[in-house]
Amino acid sequence: MVVDRVFHALADATRRDILTRVIREEQSVSALARGYPMSFAAVQKHVAVLESASLVVKQRRGREQIVRADLTAMRRAAALLDAYEELWRHRVQGIDRILQEGS
Repeated sequence: MVVDRVFHALADATRRDILTRVIREEQSVSALARGYPMSFAAVQKHVAVLESASLVVKQRRGREQIVRADLTAMRRAAALLDAYEELWRHRVQGIDRILQEGS
């Protein structure tokens, strides 16, 4: 499920930071890699996880791979969290009603 991949991708601080950077401005994988104390290959793997979760899209431009954000999957995950929040709100309201009836 795509939402599972989104939560997995966002569970890592480096991937969250990469996503933040490419939301602000699309960047090449090389430019992203210069911002982290890890190998180019490690950054490529992080980008691949984000791409698997449909949070970013890579596009080849000449010799570079440009990474840009695609927030459709994140919106789906946010909608799922909103639905869970709504369930909990109804549950708390039900508990409130029970407590008020017992008073």
